[in-house]
Amino acid sequence: MAVPKKKTSKGKRNQRHAHWKAKAADAARKAMSLGKAVLSGRSQGFVYPISEDESSES
Repeated sequence: MAVPKKKTSKGKRNQRHAHWKAKAADAARKAMSLGKAVLSGRSQGFVYPISEDESSES
């Protein structure tokens, strides 16, 4: 026989939401850091392909 599930508490719901937001904030922070490193030329461990056409014009 089907039994209804227990209601999730507000605290548990808020905890899940906060964890989801924290993961997104961490990913955004890492992406911003990588973008800044690539633009400033300080990137290590990240290959940024530069086509030969662009390098010959400089």
